[in-house]
Amino acid sequence: MEKMKLSMAGEIAMSESPGETMRKWRELFAISQAELAKHLNISSSTISDYESNRRKSPGINVIKRFVNALFEIDAKRGGMIAKKLSQEEKESEEYFEVHEFTRGILLSDFVGIIGGKVLTNKELLDEIKIYGYTLIDSMKVILEMPYPHFPKLYGSIGDKAFVFTGVSTGRSPLVVIRVAPTKPKAVVLFNLDKVDPLALKISEREKIPVIVTKMEISKMKEALNKI
Repeated sequence: MEKMKLSMAGEIAMSESPGETMRKWRELFAISQAELAKHLNISSSTISDYESNRRKSPGINVIKRFVNALFEIDAKRGGMIAKKLSQEEKESEEYFEVHEFTRGILLSDFVGIIGGKVLTNKELLDEIKIYGYTLIDSMKVILEMPYPHFPKLYGSIGDKAFVFTGVSTGRSPLVVIRVAPTKPKAVVLFNLDKVDPLALKISEREKIPVIVTKMEISKMKEALNKI
């Protein structure tokens, strides 16, 4: 439950229109402005002002109260929306696993931790900072994962490295990234000896470093999850 709350709060905080994102979540929970305002002990016009962006972007305390209120009201009704969101989260884990660091680290340090070899954009390693990684089953995501799950690849903080398993040439993941509106900060291809030239060209064009590693996934996760 806390993971879902964190993801929602992060989405609101990072949104170009926080008010519209707040309204989206309120409507998904089927809660009226009046009901939410009563629960928070504020006026309905205050909720309306936030949702229409007439007030300045909400701070973290406002977002926290807002998200908690949605779950608290839902719990009083039987918690059906929270259960649905929890089920969707479990379904997502079939395709990928998101981990967020407690602090940002330079990509150069990340490469060292995973015993990686950098194939493109080496000059960016000491400029790019990442805040987590997403471990992705490449073929499952590309061929089977429902489209609504794609935004969840980034977790609550977008600056991540994508670690792809089950790749044969690296072309498919990079082609998908090329057309996606949001990009990872780096791409890691697991257990790959030779990378498709087109994948490398895309990475250079998008300025997304490509890294290869043969470190065992379990050891990689153990090392990275300590950050």
